[in-house]
Amino acid sequence: MQEVVVCSLGRVDYEPTWKLQRQVQQALITAKRADPPQVIPHVLMLVEHPPVYTLGKSGDSNNLLVSESFLSQRGATFFHIDRGGDITFHGPGQVVGYPIMDLDRIHRDLHLYLRNLEEVMIRLCQEYGIAATRIKGKTGVWIDTKDESESKKICAMGIRCSRWVTMHGFAYNINTDLSYFNYIIPCGIQNRTVTSLQNELGRSVNEEEVKSKLLGHFSDVFEVKLQILGNQESIDYLQELIGDTVPRVN
Repeated sequence: MQEVVVCSLGRVDYEPTWKLQRQVQQALITAKRADPPQVIPHVLMLVEHPPVYTLGKSGDSNNLLVSESFLSQRGATFFHIDRGGDITFHGPGQVVGYPIMDLDRIHRDLHLYLRNLEEVMIRLCQEYGIAATRIKGKTGVWIDTKDESESKKICAMGIRCSRWVTMHGFAYNINTDLSYFNYIIPCGIQNRTVTSLQNELGRSVNEEEVKSKLLGHFSDVFEVKLQILGNQESIDYLQELIGDTVPRVN
């Protein structure tokens, strides 16, 4: 069974975490292209970011509805990045996951990979009595989809893949301040709203509990064994893997 090292880094700034993803991705690529090839575990980084908006490489900057100076006044930053997809928001009360996985060792199929990420989140929602599903042609996980015009997104996704090693991933809204989504057209999809676990349940939710349930479903769906590290263990592991410093918790 494949092994995934789960690195929980806490609340960290977006830009150094983006750099860290690229470094870990390159470590996996370098290892598998070595002669002889080396096998090192896949990595799943779990983080929370201070308020930040990211626009994918194929995204439309017009989907940011306010100026960057306005975002700065709200304590938010903005980045053009190298994943697929359009614009989204990351912030406190959200669990963001960056699976850095060598699909050559799992399934060489990006479509299946994304559907499996969605399946993890669908099962996670079911744990809380929420019926979640997919919408054809729209990556991510949605609720209230009987009337598509009233559907609400609870989890956004966007990835990048190089030499069949993934980076970027998912953002699942737990206790997220949804007002931040008012400044964008989320994922570039008009006339759709965003929701959170807290919003649907009418109460705050224990975020560590959610992460634990998420990891259980990730292990089941991807049929992998998880090695779950604490914060300092995660930093030590990643520093050894990339030979560089790792961003610390804010």
